[in-house]
Amino acid sequence: MTFPVVGMVGGGQLARMTHEAGIPLGIRFKLLSDTPQDSAAQVVNDVVIGDYRDLDTLRAFAQGCDVITFDHEHVPTEHLRALEADGIAVRPGPDALVHAQDKGVMRAKLSEIGVPCPRHRIVRDPADVAAFAAEGVPGGAAEPGDGFPVVLKTVRGGYDGKGVWVVHSVEEAAAPFRAGVPVLAEEKVDFARELAANVVRSPHGQAVAYPVVESIQTGGVCDTVIAPAPDLPEELSARAQQMALRIAQELGVIGHLAVELFETRDGRVLVNELAMRPHNSGHWTQDGAVTSQFANHVRAVLDLPLGDPRPRARWTVMCNVLGGDYPDMYQAYLHCMARDPQLKIHMYGKDVKPGRKVGHVNTYGDDLADVRERARHAADYLRGTITE
Repeated sequence: MTFPVVGMVGGGQLARMTHEAGIPLGIRFKLLSDTPQDSAAQVVNDVVIGDYRDLDTLRAFAQGCDVITFDHEHVPTEHLRALEADGIAVRPGPDALVHAQDKGVMRAKLSEIGVPCPRHRIVRDPADVAAFAAEGVPGGAAEPGDGFPVVLKTVRGGYDGKGVWVVHSVEEAAAPFRAGVPVLAEEKVDFARELAANVVRSPHGQAVAYPVVESIQTGGVCDTVIAPAPDLPEELSARAQQMALRIAQELGVIGHLAVELFETRDGRVLVNELAMRPHNSGHWTQDGAVTSQFANHVRAVLDLPLGDPRPRARWTVMCNVLGGDYPDMYQAYLHCMARDPQLKIHMYGKDVKPGRKVGHVNTYGDDLADVRERARHAADYLRGTITE
């Protein structure tokens, strides 16, 4: 066999779906997973159980792999540099990935290259947060509480709303500092909605951009994605795609890059977060694009020509299936599949826990209201929040 081996660090659902995309290409996968029960560990043949934070484990895992990639950004940067020094292809590399690992580094770099972001800076303590808040008040703060609310983020480790606080006073600002890690303060943007621009870039510099999507959050967790974003002016869509492509090039990203954006009420786009891996805002591409984000990520890390990112249908809607009090989702398939034969269900093999992402559904068609209703109904029925 001359087909390459892709080493995937992390056993979550992103690894599971990336492995699925590589199967038709004959790509072999090797997985480093925390437990045998992890989502991808249930379906990948070659699984190593180990701790990605241990360098010796990573080095042993990398043997026999042609390239290493990830389903999360938590591998220590210094470990990735050590793998590169050993001659192992790491994609995205540590110099790029650090911008998704460390929000302070990300904000500094984006500001340096002129990418629009919310006002921000690293803060030392609650008093410094109050000073940051006051800096946003025209003419300066007159009262101690002026300039709040402020968004505080731990620079590393946060996701799905974790490690993020919206604070309304200097007293509330104390909590983020208790972890003993640097804290980034950002202005709370009065945005019209959240968007995401997904792009993929290969080592030889080829890049593709998917349609810009609207991402609807509930409790800090992505609930619904609409592709393309409804009523988004063509000029603003093009600007967001060009911004994402430029970020990928400037940071040297190899693979998939998700750029989470705020669309402001005055017609601007600001960068909120970066993710250098397949992303929830791109799950719609499994059924709604000519080439999915997962397939293009595989192609990119192997330096294969990238696939067509264009949509297959006028509208595609993705809804996350979150765990609730109804653990046996399989029993709901009969209703969902009979009601909507075009429905695409993607489950992750996870135990059902309240609020946990256990799967997603995709619907597509020419009528946006109909497509949204079908996706919402299926996600709610699978979760058990509706029964008919």
